[in-house]
Amino acid sequence: MQITFYKYEGTGNDFVMIDNRGLTFPKDNIKLVKHLCDRRFGIGGDGLILLENDLDANFKMVYYNSDGNPSSMCGNGGRCIVAFAQSLGIIKNEAAFEAIDGLHHATTFDGGIVSLQMGDVDSINIEKDYVFLNTGSPHHVTFVDDLRHLDVKNQGSRIRYSELYGKAGSNVNFVKQIDDVTFAIRTYERGVEDETLSCGTGATAVAIAMHALGKTTSNSVEIQVEGGTLTVSFDEKDNQYTNVFLKGPATFVYKGEIAC
Repeated sequence: MQITFYKYEGTGNDFVMIDNRGLTFPKDNIKLVKHLCDRRFGIGGDGLILLENDLDANFKMVYYNSDGNPSSMCGNGGRCIVAFAQSLGIIKNEAAFEAIDGLHHATTFDGGIVSLQMGDVDSINIEKDYVFLNTGSPHHVTFVDDLRHLDVKNQGSRIRYSELYGKAGSNVNFVKQIDDVTFAIRTYERGVEDETLSCGTGATAVAIAMHALGKTTSNSVEIQVEGGTLTVSFDEKDNQYTNVFLKGPATFVYKGEIAC
């Protein structure tokens, strides 16, 4: 089988993109998805995304983690599939697409910037040492003193597999405050089981968590990830977060074919 693929990245969070409108990709083949995402023996990526037709939206997003399993919402992947759909001529500057957590709207701008509407957040669990919330994917958020030298893989894995989250686990975000509206983060992603250069749902979770903690009063927060900078904006009333948008670059890397 010959597969045509496209490689995209959003602030270093990279994805194998496949146009599956013809429904030719074997979606239940976990071993194949894992192989395609493998950085040594396959194409390499933090995840694989299928673009499919949808009756009520411009397209549908089907997302897999690099371990080959279907996963929850991916914010950077959502921004990248919008750029991919635009390159295929499916959309112009605005999109509405279905993902595992429901309908998303997005807008593209000059310079490869994509703004993606995320889901509303109405439940935030604030504990003494961490904050937990779901922004399409579950996220544990905690401050650290030395973000630069932190062993993210080991520390993140310990929390991800702890009794706090059981078998399902959680993504883990380590945070350092830069100023009143800027935070630096590093993220351990479940399904990748390692640090990634960026996590869109993680950046969104951190921005909302910092506002909920009173670390910022702004409704537009800059998140510095290892692969660049993302902006998260939102409206808040009575601890309900709506009109949540994740904005940043979504970049085409290359197109290729692989025999499987």
